[in-house]
Amino acid sequence: MSSPGGGAALRARDLGHDYGELVALEELDLEVNQGERVALVGHNGAGKSTLLSLAAGLLEPSHGWIRIGEAPAGSIEARAATSYVPDSPVLYDDLSLNEHMEYIARLHGVGDWAARSRSILERLSLAEWGENLPTQFSRGMRQKASIALGLIRPFSVLLADEPFDGLDPASREQLDALLDEARGEGAAILVSTHRAEGVESASRCIGLHDGRLVYNGPPEVGKIPDFLAPG
Repeated sequence: MSSPGGGAALRARDLGHDYGELVALEELDLEVNQGERVALVGHNGAGKSTLLSLAAGLLEPSHGWIRIGEAPAGSIEARAATSYVPDSPVLYDDLSLNEHMEYIARLHGVGDWAARSRSILERLSLAEWGENLPTQFSRGMRQKASIALGLIRPFSVLLADEPFDGLDPASREQLDALLDEARGEGAAILVSTHRAEGVESASRCIGLHDGRLVYNGPPEVGKIPDFLAPG
């Protein structure tokens, strides 16, 4: 990971994306710095998931550009630096949780993957489920497994789409601490959330409405426009 307090890890200029005649995101200028944790808020359809998908390289911009460091989002260099936790967990039904963790870790060259995996799973209260298949998991457990997979690999940018949803209070607290630790190690963190605690723990808040940037400022729920306030 990069050192805290560095330059921009994610940059977007005049970024937009259309789904046919539907404009999901338009004319967005944004920077997220190394060592910064940004909360992304807005109603359903505001453009949050579209922005994260563009940053992850899963969508192509309709206009403008988005970069991870100096590399275009979606390039090999950008993918190597970016970890993405989707809003709907994507897991292999025929691999145990431990096998998932080993696969992702080895794929990204993590040398101490076993110890790191054990630590992450213990903190998310999943260690005793390591030999189980995802088909045996509840919704919350699947969400925690997806988070664990996002954290086991190295990254300089972490993108997480509503990661607090489906988690019990203790797990939300652990996730909050894990995100802060990643930020402290120099990663840029961009997390979409509608929860007040997800906003208040951030260093900055970005608000979207109808695909446009309408708030960029302190992570104080009372300062966010009413229609963006997390519920």
